[in-house]
Amino acid sequence: MFTSTFDSKLTKVEFYQELLIQLNLLLSGQRNWVTNLANVSSLIFYGLNSIDVFKENVINWVGFYVSNTENPNVLLLGPFQGKVACNLIKYGRGVCGTAAETKKTQIVTDIYSFPGHIACDSGSNSEIVVPILSPENNKVLAVLDIDSLSKGTFDEEDKIGLERICEAIAISCDW
Repeated sequence: MFTSTFDSKLTKVEFYQELLIQLNLLLSGQRNWVTNLANVSSLIFYGLNSIDVFKENVINWVGFYVSNTENPNVLLLGPFQGKVACNLIKYGRGVCGTAAETKKTQIVTDIYSFPGHIACDSGSNSEIVVPILSPENNKVLAVLDIDSLSKGTFDEEDKIGLERICEAIAISCDW
């Protein structure tokens, strides 16, 4: 049985270092992407909401959109923690589709100022989306999507930490 706890006083940098350690332990011995993404979404959701840095900036959604093998320009809803979400997102649409199309992390401090934003949860105000890229061919495997109830929640520290997490996920799953 895996148990995860985080010291509430961790800085973001310290949190992401600890998260990576816990993620590697959690994924050890399991290669199924559904199982791994389900556990990772929970680990990140409860982890972020357990540290003081995010007490004022509550994380309300953490999850994955996975590339559709039948239609490579579409993301399908994968495992997540939070309210019901959009089932399908086309590349280039919204924050998730933009991250998939550009293969670049998107930090949006105010989602209502993002052109073409897709509002799955009207309570969300900021978002970070990190593409998960195949180490073999650089194709988009999935995107990690994290939403906050507050504007301006995410920054460069989140980007760096979550990109490392996504690199670990990419090599830990059989896609």
